[in-house]
Amino acid sequence: MFKILTAAVVVSGIGAITGVSSLPTAAASKTSSAAPADAHGNLHVPSEYRTSYQFLGTWAIAAAKGAGSQQIHDVYASPGTIAAYRKTGQFSDGTVLIKEVFATKTAPMTTGTVSHADTLKGWFVMVRDGKNTHPGNPLWGDGWGWSWFNANDPVKTTSTNYKTDCQSCHIPARSTEWIYTSGYPSLQK
Repeated sequence: MFKILTAAVVVSGIGAITGVSSLPTAAASKTSSAAPADAHGNLHVPSEYRTSYQFLGTWAIAAAKGAGSQQIHDVYASPGTIAAYRKTGQFSDGTVLIKEVFATKTAPMTTGTVSHADTLKGWFVMVRDGKNTHPGNPLWGDGWGWSWFNANDPVKTTSTNYKTDCQSCHIPARSTEWIYTSGYPSLQK
């Protein structure tokens, strides 16, 4: 029981532990905290998301071999997302989700073998768009705007087409609006 509780506390606390210091200063200065998309649907990573967005949860991606995790994903949502989702069971138009992807380090600790966030690899940004406001933009469709950003450039996406670059990872979550909602206890009633 103690080991399970400790593991839950460690995993749920990773977002708070990895905190604000891991966002590169140069990267933060290049972004805007305003709307995450311009008039053409070009997305960017909002600079103030860690202080103005709601923390949804953390995913630990298991290592292919050995103990620990190979990546940690911390996920944030635009203000009001949790309350709106809990009321309707759906993401409202304009909802912004930001997933930070970190490489990890794994080491023994008194609680057991622990992985923690180490190097920011990049961000995955999604914007809910049930009205299909950017029909000619290949990064928008199936109710969302989708883009990956490398850690060195939160303004310019490396994604070119959401169907080939992004959506394949979300196929198992199609029935929940392409989002793995089971990993976010705060969304549950």
